Amino acid sequence: MANELVDQLSSVRSYLAAEKSDNTRRAYASDWADFTAWCKTQNVDLLPAAPIDVARYLAQLADGGLKTSTIQRRTAAIRAAHKAAGHEPPTNAEGVKAVMRGIRRRLGKRKKKAAPATAELLAAALNKLPETLRGKRDRALLAIGFAAARRRSEIVAFDVEDIERRKRGIVLHLRRSKTDQEGEGAEIPIPNGKWLRPVDALDAWLSAAGITTGPIFRAIDRHGRVSRARLSDGSVARIVKKVVGAAGLEASDFSGHSLRAGFVTSALEHKVDPLLIMKQTGHVKVDTLAEYDRRENDFEHHAGGDFL
Repeated sequence: MANELVDQLSSVRSYLAAEKSDNTRRAYASDWADFTAWCKTQNVDLLPAAPIDVARYLAQLADGGLKTSTIQRRTAAIRAAHKAAGHEPPTNAEGVKAVMRGIRRRLGKRKKKAAPATAELLAAALNKLPETLRGKRDRALLAIGFAAARRRSEIVAFDVEDIERRKRGIVLHLRRSKTDQEGEGAEIPIPNGKWLRPVDALDAWLSAAGITTGPIFRAIDRHGRVSRARLSDGSVARIVKKVVGAAGLEASDFSGHSLRAGFVTSALEHKVDPLLIMKQTGHVKVDTLAEYDRRENDFEHHAGGDFL
C-alpha cells in the first residue's frame, strides 16, 4: 500500500511538472532562487512571503536596472511557487499590483526588436559559410529555421523521426510549441526551394554528420565530433549572430527571433497573403503576426507625405 501511494505521488508530481514547458520551469527556478536569496539577506519569510516584502523586492529589481519583462517573470515565479504550496500568492495584493503598475509606467514596456534575417540577407550570409561539418550544420539550421518560421526552441526540438518526405519538399511534424502546450502538434511544410534550398542543406548536414535518428541539430566539439544531445535554443541565437557577423553585419542587432521575423518580413515584402503566412508561423491573430513585420515602411503611406 505504501509503495502504491509513493508511485501515485510520483505520478502526480510528473504531471504537475508537465504543466509548463521546460524553458518556463528553468526560468521560474532561477527566478525563485533569486527571490530565496534576497529573502535570506533581508531575514524575512519566504513561504508565504509578505506582500510588503515582495513589493520591496520588485522595487529593488527595478532600481537595479532589470527590464520590465524580467521583473514580470519574477512576479509570475513567486505567484506560481505560492500557489503550488497552497498559499495565497502575495502578488494578488493590491499593494504589489500597484508597485508593478508603477514599474511598468516608469520603465516602460518598449522592446528592442531583433533585426530580420530576410531571405536576401540570409542567402548572402549562407554563401559565406565554409563546406565544413560545422558550416553544413549552421547552413541547415538557419535555412530550415527560416523556412519553418518557428521559434528557436521549436527549431532545435525536431528529430529525424519528425521528417516526412514529400515530392516537393518535406513536412516537419512539430509535437509541441509555446502556444500548444497540450501537444496537439502541427505540420510544417518546407519546400525544396530555389535560392536557399533548405531541404538540400538539411540533407547535406544529416549525411555529413551520419545522423539517422534522434535530434537533428547537435553540438560539435573542437575535435569535430558530433554530440548525441540536441542543441539548446540559446545556440540558435549564437549561430545567427556568428553567421551574420561573418557576413559583415552588426551581430548585436540580430537574435534567435531574426529568422522568424525575417520570414514574415520577406513574405510581406513579396505580397504574400497574411493568412498564408500565419499558417506557416502558427500565429492565430494578425496583430501578433504584425509584431514580426520589420519592413521599413513608416513613410510609405505617411499622412503628410504629399504636402510636408
